[in-house]
Amino acid sequence: MERRNFIGSAGLLAAAGMLPSHAASLSNTVVGAGSAHVTHEPFGDVSIHFDGATEQLRSLTAGSVRLKPGMEPHPPHQHPEEEIMTIAEGTGEIVVDGKVTKVGPGSMMYCAAGHTHGIRNTGSVPLLFYFSKWKAR
Repeated sequence: MERRNFIGSAGLLAAAGMLPSHAASLSNTVVGAGSAHVTHEPFGDVSIHFDGATEQLRSLTAGSVRLKPGMEPHPPHQHPEEEIMTIAEGTGEIVVDGKVTKVGPGSMMYCAAGHTHGIRNTGSVPLLFYFSKWKAR
Protein backbone atom coordinates (compact mmCIF):
# COMPACT_ATOMS: atom_id res chain seq x y z
CA MET A 1 0.00 0.00 0.00
CA GLU A 2 1.57 3.28 -1.08
CA ARG A 3 1.22 6.24 1.28
CA ARG A 4 2.87 8.98 -0.74
CA ASN A 5 0.11 11.59 -0.48
CA PHE A 6 -1.67 12.90 2.55
CA ILE A 7 -3.87 15.85 2.78
CA GLY A 8 -1.39 18.41 3.61
CA SER A 9 1.80 16.78 4.64
CA ALA A 10 1.25 13.13 5.33
CA GLY A 11 2.45 12.38 1.82
CA LEU A 12 5.70 14.13 2.59
CA LEU A 13 5.90 12.40 5.95
CA ALA A 14 5.09 9.00 4.47
CA ALA A 15 7.68 9.46 1.76
CA ALA A 16 10.18 10.21 4.49
CA GLY A 17 9.09 7.09 6.40
CA MET A 18 7.63 9.14 9.26
CA LEU A 19 4.10 7.68 9.29
CA PRO A 20 3.21 4.30 10.71
CA SER A 21 2.13 1.66 8.20
CA HIS A 22 -0.57 -0.80 9.29
CA ALA A 23 -1.27 -4.06 7.49
CA ALA A 24 -4.25 -5.16 9.63
CA SER A 25 -7.63 -3.44 9.64
CA LEU A 26 -8.07 -0.59 12.07
CA SER A 27 -9.73 -1.59 15.32
CA ASN A 28 -12.75 0.10 16.84
CA THR A 29 -11.18 2.54 19.27
CA VAL A 30 -10.92 6.13 20.44
CA VAL A 31 -7.58 7.88 20.05
CA GLY A 32 -7.09 10.91 22.28
CA ALA A 33 -4.94 13.86 21.27
CA GLY A 34 -2.16 12.65 23.57
CA SER A 35 -2.03 9.27 21.83
CA ALA A 36 -1.86 10.50 18.22
CA HIS A 37 1.36 10.17 16.22
CA VAL A 38 2.65 13.78 16.18
CA THR A 39 5.41 15.24 14.03
CA HIS A 40 6.68 18.82 14.16
CA GLU A 41 7.26 20.12 10.65
CA PRO A 42 8.54 23.54 9.50
CA PHE A 43 4.97 24.46 8.45
CA GLY A 44 3.32 23.22 11.70
CA ASP A 45 2.34 20.16 13.72
CA VAL A 46 0.80 17.05 12.15
CA SER A 47 -1.21 14.60 14.28
CA ILE A 48 -2.19 11.27 12.77
CA HIS A 49 -4.93 9.47 14.70
CA PHE A 50 -5.70 6.68 12.23
CA ASP A 51 -3.71 5.28 9.32
CA GLY A 52 -4.56 1.90 7.83
CA ALA A 53 -7.14 -0.28 6.13
CA THR A 54 -10.67 -0.81 7.40
CA GLU A 55 -13.25 -3.51 6.66
CA GLN A 56 -14.62 -1.34 3.83
CA LEU A 57 -11.64 0.80 2.77
CA ARG A 58 -8.25 -0.05 1.32
CA SER A 59 -6.82 2.90 3.23
CA LEU A 60 -7.94 5.57 5.68
CA THR A 61 -5.82 8.37 7.12
CA ALA A 62 -7.32 10.81 9.61
CA GLY A 63 -5.82 13.46 11.84
CA SER A 64 -5.16 17.16 12.13
CA VAL A 65 -2.67 19.83 11.14
CA ARG A 66 -1.92 22.99 13.10
CA LEU A 67 -0.62 25.21 10.30
CA LYS A 68 1.62 28.18 11.16
CA PRO A 69 0.64 31.67 9.88
CA GLY A 70 1.57 32.20 6.22
CA MET A 71 2.34 28.51 5.67
CA GLU A 72 1.04 25.67 3.53
CA PRO A 73 2.00 22.01 3.98
CA HIS A 74 2.94 21.82 0.27
CA PRO A 75 1.76 23.32 -3.02
CA PRO A 76 -1.65 22.25 -4.36
CA HIS A 77 -1.55 18.56 -5.27
CA GLN A 78 -3.69 15.58 -6.19
CA HIS A 79 -3.79 11.96 -5.05
CA PRO A 80 -5.86 8.80 -5.56
CA GLU A 81 -7.79 9.23 -2.28
CA GLU A 82 -10.95 11.26 -1.66
CA GLU A 83 -10.54 13.82 1.11
CA ILE A 84 -12.47 15.99 3.56
CA MET A 85 -10.95 18.86 5.55
CA THR A 86 -12.71 20.73 8.36
CA ILE A 87 -11.40 24.05 9.65
CA ALA A 88 -11.56 24.28 13.45
CA GLU A 89 -9.51 27.43 14.21
CA GLY A 90 -7.97 30.27 12.24
CA THR A 91 -8.46 31.55 8.71
CA GLY A 92 -7.02 30.64 5.36
CA GLU A 93 -7.63 29.74 1.77
CA ILE A 94 -8.40 26.39 0.22
CA VAL A 95 -7.94 25.86 -3.50
CA VAL A 96 -9.87 23.11 -5.31
CA ASP A 97 -9.43 22.69 -9.06
CA GLY A 98 -8.02 26.22 -9.28
CA LYS A 99 -10.87 27.91 -7.38
CA VAL A 100 -9.70 29.70 -4.21
CA THR A 101 -12.15 29.94 -1.29
CA LYS A 102 -11.59 31.86 1.96
CA VAL A 103 -12.20 29.59 4.97
CA GLY A 104 -12.63 29.85 8.72
CA PRO A 105 -13.97 27.75 11.60
CA GLY A 106 -16.74 25.44 10.42
CA SER A 107 -15.71 25.48 6.75
CA MET A 108 -15.38 22.06 5.12
CA MET A 109 -13.76 20.91 1.90
CA TYR A 110 -14.51 17.77 -0.08
CA CYS A 111 -12.19 16.86 -2.93
CA ALA A 112 -12.64 13.84 -5.16
CA ALA A 113 -9.71 11.60 -6.04
CA GLY A 114 -7.42 12.95 -8.73
CA HIS A 115 -8.42 16.61 -8.32
CA THR A 116 -6.00 19.37 -7.34
CA HIS A 117 -6.39 20.92 -3.89
CA GLY A 118 -4.37 22.70 -1.22
CA ILE A 119 -4.59 24.89 1.88
CA ARG A 120 -2.74 27.98 3.11
CA ASN A 121 -2.97 29.84 6.42
CA THR A 122 -3.60 33.50 5.55
CA GLY A 123 -4.22 34.59 9.14
CA SER A 124 -1.96 35.81 11.94
CA VAL A 125 -2.61 32.83 14.25
CA PRO A 126 -2.31 29.06 13.66
CA LEU A 127 -4.98 27.43 11.48
CA LEU A 128 -6.16 24.07 12.84
CA PHE A 129 -7.83 21.69 10.44
CA TYR A 130 -8.94 18.08 10.69
CA PHE A 131 -8.78 15.78 7.69
CA SER A 132 -9.85 12.35 6.56
CA LYS A 133 -8.80 10.77 3.30
CA TRP A 134 -9.65 7.31 2.03
CA LYS A 135 -9.45 4.91 -0.87
CA ALA A 136 -12.11 2.24 -1.46
CA ARG A 137 -11.20 -1.43 -1.86
